[in-house]
Amino acid sequence: QKYHLQVPCCVCCFPWQLLFSQAVTVKLVRTGPVSYHLMQTSTFHNHSWVHQGSGWLGELQTHSWNFSSNAIIFLYPWSRGNFSNKELMDLEKFIQIHFIAVQEFGVNHLMSEDPFELQITIGCELHSGKTFVGFVQVATQGYEFLSFQNETWLPSPKGGRKAQKACTLLNLSQAYTHRIHRLLSDTCPRFILGLLDAGKAHLQRQVKPEAWLSSGPSPGPGHLLLVCHVSGFYPKPVWVMWMRGEQEQQGTQRGDFLPNADGTWYLRATLDVAAGEAAGLTCRVKHSSLGGQDLILYWTPHSSLGLILLAVIVALALLTGLGVWFMKRW
Repeated sequence: QKYHLQVPCCVCCFPWQLLFSQAVTVKLVRTGPVSYHLMQTSTFHNHSWVHQGSGWLGELQTHSWNFSSNAIIFLYPWSRGNFSNKELMDLEKFIQIHFIAVQEFGVNHLMSEDPFELQITIGCELHSGKTFVGFVQVATQGYEFLSFQNETWLPSPKGGRKAQKACTLLNLSQAYTHRIHRLLSDTCPRFILGLLDAGKAHLQRQVKPEAWLSSGPSPGPGHLLLVCHVSGFYPKPVWVMWMRGEQEQQGTQRGDFLPNADGTWYLRATLDVAAGEAAGLTCRVKHSSLGGQDLILYWTPHSSLGLILLAVIVALALLTGLGVWFMKRW
């Protein structure tokens, strides 16, 4: 399993006292998981490093990193949360120093082949609706390498002796370890709470799905592949099922959630049925934006012909228009 991970390597000269206030216990009553994490991939090839960095509130990307200007890119107007400009500038300085430290630590203690890939994730997540728990995970060449738990760096079994040595070096610096702990237990939770408050209108919006039916490639002689498309909905949780009356069709296969350009989601559900058994089937969609009123689409033999008929009509209209235009020109 490949990991995308981010942060530990920091430098003692960084002004952490500007970044951290007194440690606080964060409590929040909220349903569902709440997390924020930074993701970094650093690749060394042909004597040079290439970095990629991004920040995510749950599954929503809220930040990226501009390596030309060494600056945070705020992807939404509310991505600054409630942090002051000074706090955000300090974070930018830290991230800049971090990438330099990653290169040095990687070359001196981790790298064994070219190309070499280092992946780091750092963040915090709300557990049990009460407290935030921080995490750091590091992977090399796509495999688990080490992690940070309870103010201690721990090697992964797959990391071998190299991971053990790296953890020993990291754990030698108690000041560094304590700073990482403060980053996870204080700064990260405060930043999450600020994002949730500043982005409330965007994060809590409800966008109704649109749905339509089509037929897919025939799965075999005498069979149809019925396809139910659901698109443009937000938030992500949605229930889509092929039904016969009130009976769920267990053969329903749901695809992966795919993001739309506007931040909404797309999902499709398919069902392989004998051609003679397709009549009477429906696709039912449940989503929080629908207010309890499910979308129900009825399959008919003409469902797949509708688009074809529409295409034919449009083509005839275009040909007619071109014919009139040529007649006038002539």
